[in-house]
This record gives sequence, structure tokens and C-alpha cells, in this order.
Amino acid sequence: MDLDFSDNFIVKGKFSINDVKTEYKSKLEKEDGQQMLLNEKAKLRELQERLYADSGKSLLVVLQAMDAAGKDSLIEHVFGGVNPQGCEVHSFKSPSHREYSHDFLWRHAIALPAKGKIGIFNRSHYESVLVCKVHPEYNLNEKVWDSVSDFDEKFWEERYESIRNFEKHLSENGTTVIKIFLHISKDEQKKRFLDRIDEQEKNWKFSMEDLPERALWDEYLKAYERAINETSKDHAPWFVIPGDDKWFARVAAIQIIIDALEGMDLKFPKLSAEDEKALDGARKQLESE
Repeated sequence: MDLDFSDNFIVKGKFSINDVKTEYKSKLEKEDGQQMLLNEKAKLRELQERLYADSGKSLLVVLQAMDAAGKDSLIEHVFGGVNPQGCEVHSFKSPSHREYSHDFLWRHAIALPAKGKIGIFNRSHYESVLVCKVHPEYNLNEKVWDSVSDFDEKFWEERYESIRNFEKHLSENGTTVIKIFLHISKDEQKKRFLDRIDEQEKNWKFSMEDLPERALWDEYLKAYERAINETSKDHAPWFVIPGDDKWFARVAAIQIIIDALEGMDLKFPKLSAEDEKALDGARKQLESE
């Protein structure tokens, strides 16, 4: 089955999160989707090898979502077949004291993928306009502002501008940026939280902090909507993928990633006449042994 979902979820123009479905209805069945994922993983492996060989460009994949949306499992299932030499995953938790001693983009800048590599941010610089938008008091840890009243509209506008400039700089210097939001429903999150409580092998995934954060669901959706509207650009687009069915989210995500790599015009290095002559000499030497 030859289906391509990669263009279905890109954000262009005004975005309203309430207008976006968390389920995607299509003719694709789960079994076919899982087979499609296997086929696409082979393609991703080939493109990653080409990226590594080209060594002049890099790809940054930003993953954001509400709790229990499946970011970790998506990374496992989508990138499980690539060469680990050319792929790096960074999961960003609460900033450390050292990280707070720098600007809010610093820890993300030093984690960027080198040329020839794929970098995956599991949560990212967007936390500063998501969780810190819902909990503005967290910004006080940066020790630059005196009180929560400092976090007015001007403050947030400057944060969005910093992010836009950061991603524009990356794009202009060889890093392709794609950003994926896994969009799940509140009911689906509840189901997954209950699974974590009921299944012993999943207990470790559940945190008591998840419940008070769940109570702020609407505030988080507003923060996501604003962030996506402020920062989805042609050079660093947002893709909002229906996340209630994990298998479908993985198929859509890998197609988006493959499209980004194919659009980078990656090439294996071409040998010079001198190098080809040296290889011919090496062949003759080996054959004469």
C-alpha cells in the first residue's frame, strides 16, 4: 500500500488546536501501517547513511507532546534501525544550576547535531514557552527577573522571537529543522495513565506530578497553539500529528522525516581523479599479494 501522509499535518497559516483531530481516519489498517513502518525504516537507514557520507548538512527533529503521548516509543520505533553513530537523542528535563547560569537556549545549542548527523530533541527549547508559560514562576530560576509580574506580553514576544531567530540561524547554516507535536486527546491520556498504574511493568512511568499537570490541560493547549502559530515557518515547520493511535503517529512521523532528508539533496562524496588513481593502485597492490 503506497500512502503518504507527510503533507497532511504541516502547519501553514493560522492554526487552531481545537480544530485538529487526535485520531486520523483513513483506509490504512494497523497491520498495513506496521508493515509500512518497516519499509520506511529501511529507507530512513539508507538516507541516514547518505547524510553521514555527505557530511555537510544535519537534521534536527524536535518532538513535543503532552505527557503519555508516546514520544519515547516513537523514537524507539522510528529510529531503531538507524546507525547509532549518526543519530543522537537528547531528552531535556528541568534545567540544572549550570544550565540556569546561561541563557535559555544555551543547553539546546550545545546539543545540536553535528554535520552529517540526525539530532532528536525529546522536549526542547519550546519548554520555555510551554511549561514556563503555564508556570511563569519557573522563569525566576534564571535569576534575571525579580517577580512573576515581569513576564508580560513583551517577555513572551521576545521569547518567540529568540526561538525564531535561533531556528532561522540553524536553517541558514546547514541544519534542517522539523518540529512534531503528537496531539492526543485528554481521554487517551487518561487511558494511558491508568495503564501505567495497572500494569506493573509500566508503574515506573507514572509520576504523581502528572495529575496536577493534567488539571492544567486547557492552559497547556493554549500555550501549544500560541507557540506553534508564532514559530511554524517554511524553514522550520511544525507538524501536528494525531497521536491517539501510536502506530499511525509513527508512520506519519517517519514519512515527514524521510521527506525532510530527501529534500536535502544529499550526495555521496565524488572522488577526484587523483583519488580514483590511488584506489586503482591500492586494488592492484592487494590483488598482487
